[in-house]
Amino acid sequence: MSREATLARIAARGPRLEPGHVWLAGAGPGDPGCLTLDVVAALGQADALVHDALVDAEVIAMAEGAEPFFVGKRGGQPSVKQEAINALLIELAGAGRRVLRLKGGDPYVFGRGGEEALALARASVPFRFLPGLTAGFAALGAAGIPPTMRGINKAVILATGHTADGEEEALDWALLARTGQPIIVYMGLKNLDRIAAALISGGLAEDTPAAIVMGATTPRERIHSATLATIAADATRLGFGSPALIAIGGIVALRAALGVQR
Repeated sequence: MSREATLARIAARGPRLEPGHVWLAGAGPGDPGCLTLDVVAALGQADALVHDALVDAEVIAMAEGAEPFFVGKRGGQPSVKQEAINALLIELAGAGRRVLRLKGGDPYVFGRGGEEALALARASVPFRFLPGLTAGFAALGAAGIPPTMRGINKAVILATGHTADGEEEALDWALLARTGQPIIVYMGLKNLDRIAAALISGGLAEDTPAAIVMGATTPRERIHSATLATIAADATRLGFGSPALIAIGGIVALRAALGVQR
């Protein structure tokens, strides 16, 4: 069966994106190959595509029949307010558009998808959730860092290094350090020096393995492994920028053990 026939079969079996409806979908960590088949089918049905800055241009181009609306956010740069995004989704749905709200990773994992779903529910706008591969797992796996490994960890912590109100110390990093479990930090590059210092103060050893994965699964991907004590300075010296994930813990050492060269 051809690829086109396979995709057509998937589209036929799935739900239809109706006028006045909004689908909240995840585009995965970056590469179009990380899209779920349901999201691929949705891209072919939408006539309005509301996307963030982490969605790859190749993915946007797949929505040939959709008008694009860019609502990306970037830390420290002019960004569309969340309230304006919520209002846009409601406005487009009210105009009878077939709306696909596409976010990097998974909409419900540090993507404010829950806030948008709640706004839609309050406005009585029908919506559906299409999961995406969260970057915290998919990006690390692609980089050769298994998020979990028997004998190393029994849990994994997903944490944000940035909060909506700008309070970098909103999380008790020392408390997270005492769990002894790997920590995967989203949006933490700007505050990495403070985060690393707080984790060391909380009891993590300075030589705890740490890594940065920037632009995961895309041609812009860069990966750097270091220690908790040096990772922040290395990020600055090597010119790492967003989007980036930081992994901290014994799982990072597996990258070298697996001989991953990417």
